[in-house]
Amino acid sequence: SLADLVMGFIGRFLEAERDSIRQLAAMAPDSPDDFMEWFSELQASGPGQGDALFPWLASTATMEQMRWFLAQEVAGEAGFDDLVAMTQIKLPARAKLELARNYWDEMGCGQAKGMHGPLLEKMVEELSNKPSHWREDVSWESLALSNLMVGLAFNRRYAYHSLGALGPIEMTAPGRASLVNTGLKRLGVSASDRQYFALHAGLDVIHSAGWNAEVILPMVEGNPWVAKAIAEGALMRLNAGRRCFERYRLQFGI
Repeated sequence: SLADLVMGFIGRFLEAERDSIRQLAAMAPDSPDDFMEWFSELQASGPGQGDALFPWLASTATMEQMRWFLAQEVAGEAGFDDLVAMTQIKLPARAKLELARNYWDEMGCGQAKGMHGPLLEKMVEELSNKPSHWREDVSWESLALSNLMVGLAFNRRYAYHSLGALGPIEMTAPGRASLVNTGLKRLGVSASDRQYFALHAGLDVIHSAGWNAEVILPMVEGNPWVAKAIAEGALMRLNAGRRCFERYRLQFGI
């Protein structure tokens, strides 16, 4: 059936992504303290970290270039709230509660105008005068990033991979979000339209600390064998982000 063909393709895609980082993930320790040290270090030395793209966006990008970049961001945005909701199914209570706190923040604490996903879509619509679902010159790397995250969250075989993939988003996003916010401010974008990036420059620091302490660490303490899957998921997500950054720099001639 068509559904079987699609699922087979998704499975091959996810396993290919997994194969690309398997050797690097094998270096992750499985003792809880050592693993958390390794996991936290990804913020500085993981794939794609410290990329030259973001200082350039802050200091140099034109409005047209920033619009192109933001269109890629929307295309690569799989919906963090939905990913968290799918990933938390049947997890232990401690992890579920932390994911629930994260989810509630993503949902604007119950206020539609504060929901994070629509904030990004609204900004892109206002800056480009096009609907947020507009797909013009979207790179395959951006779409692959989104498909990776959805594939991991949707398939329970990859539940721990999905936890590992979501964690580095919170851990590595604040520095990049701050630089994008600086670039938007330089280009004259209003504070209200910059709210998505300004928010994530600070809030994700809190989310990351909670995610590491209440989700990743207890998981590895309870079942050391899940460390490998979490490590693979983290590296799969960071590697997909690295591909995007390289593609964007190619677009801008950086």
